[in-house]
Amino acid sequence: MSLRRDIDIGRQVKLVEWLKVELLDHVSALFRALQSGGEALIADCLAGILISVYVLARRLGISPGEIDRRAVEKLDKTRRIGHEAETWFGDLGAVEDHLRRR
Repeated sequence: MSLRRDIDIGRQVKLVEWLKVELLDHVSALFRALQSGGEALIADCLAGILISVYVLARRLGISPGEIDRRAVEKLDKTRRIGHEAETWFGDLGAVEDHLRRR
């Protein structure tokens, strides 16, 4: 293997590890924001989570579109079995509609 390829593999592994930590950091920040933050801070934390998920997926060879497709399938299945988030508030259907309109 060439030195260049070794460096690229090393960077890939390092970035995946960094993204995993970044994702946990965003989730931790969200938990703190839910305790004392306002809507803007909570939205910022949630946006960070989404970005981390999409970038991590790309590094693992999964396209953002594939993540969206899988999410729609999962939302549809969960909605049909009567999850409380859907039954009580209609949240799953609303998110599914949002993803389908993208």
